[in-house]
Amino acid sequence: MSNNRSDVEELVYDTCMLLDAKDFKGFLERCDERFEYKLSAYSPEIKREMTWLDHGRAEISELFNTLPRHNTDPSPLTRNAVVYKVKVDDDAKRASVVSALQVFRTAINGGVTELFAIGKYYDTVDLNGDTPRLLARHVKLDTRDLGWVHHVPF
Repeated sequence: MSNNRSDVEELVYDTCMLLDAKDFKGFLERCDERFEYKLSAYSPEIKREMTWLDHGRAEISELFNTLPRHNTDPSPLTRNAVVYKVKVDDDAKRASVVSALQVFRTAINGGVTELFAIGKYYDTVDLNGDTPRLLARHVKLDTRDLGWVHHVPF
């Protein structure tokens, strides 16, 4: 069982690099079979959380498989995560992780880089086995206007 904080941090950073590289197979290999992904943002206008994406592993895998057929912004994204807190539950063999997230977009036509979105990752990590695996990721964005949306999860 891995319960080393640096192993958990490494998992968070690896998932960012794999998504940046559009290595979706590699990303899914870091996820448990029970993986769940949720993307949401709080709206002060309606005074509630808006859920933009809520998928299990099979649905995320299908999303990755259909990306070539989506009409999406081809500008690459760069995720910059900073792990704030890792709380290990030895009995459950899990860790709860909170990370700050900044997502930058570099325009294909012109190369201008801009801050695209900010928020936090709320990850649940399985600590059974030799390496930690992502059980759940809830991305809570502060940014609510994403313009022409990327279909790639943050």
